[in-house]
Amino acid sequence: MEIPNTHKKILFYVFTAFLAVLTVYFAAQAVFAIKYSGSSDKSVEHTITVSGHGEVDASPDIANISFTIMKDAKTVKDAQDQVAQIEKKALELLKADGVEEKDIKTSSASFSPKYEYVYSSLALPCGQYGCPPRPGKNVITGYEAYETISVKVRNIDSTGKIIQDLGGTGVSDLNGPNFAIDKEDAIKAEARSKAIADAQSKAKELAKELGVSLSGVANFSESGNNVYPVMYKSAAIGAGAMDSASPVPAQLPRGQNTVTSDVTITYDFK
Repeated sequence: MEIPNTHKKILFYVFTAFLAVLTVYFAAQAVFAIKYSGSSDKSVEHTITVSGHGEVDASPDIANISFTIMKDAKTVKDAQDQVAQIEKKALELLKADGVEEKDIKTSSASFSPKYEYVYSSLALPCGQYGCPPRPGKNVITGYEAYETISVKVRNIDSTGKIIQDLGGTGVSDLNGPNFAIDKEDAIKAEARSKAIADAQSKAKELAKELGVSLSGVANFSESGNNVYPVMYKSAAIGAGAMDSASPVPAQLPRGQNTVTSDVTITYDFK
């Protein structure tokens, strides 16, 4: 039986479309396989990650001191005037001891009211459950003025004398000295170099044991880079804590500051 021409054409178109679909399908599968194969190879990271630590001890060359002046009076102006009088005396002393004006700064200054609870003369009548509390209110009785000044002492040999002198000016609180390094960047860079060298040594040793060769740095990070200053344990004082019977030593123990750096380095290997 002969198939009509119209049916032949339909079958031809169906067959052609089917071949086109198969061609597209197998082409897509081939492309996917190639991409998957490539990404699989790249996903394998040939890396070694190591950490390194470095630290440098350095002698401090500055001393940081701070002191607070606190006075109270009936008015804000009177309290601030009293603070200003002691501040003037302290600044004159600091300059006489060789501290430069650029190394003296006010860290904070403020005032606050002082309150006292005053009971009313009117007493409420008592009931069967007792007497109610006497009414009253908070009343401002005066004001407290504060000022905190920070000082950088570059001639640290004079630190003990400066602290002793400040103790006699009437300051309310004195803290320090905090012995530090004025220019820390060079010391930090040296500590970082030591940390990197430590990490490199570990990476080379590990690569040797694994039988591979390092080919470059894939990632680097640094943490820490801390400075641990020396605190003079007996320097923090309150008002009246210093007198001629308890002088501060002329030469305070300074010790050494430790600057640390910690790095993490990831190396490629082949």
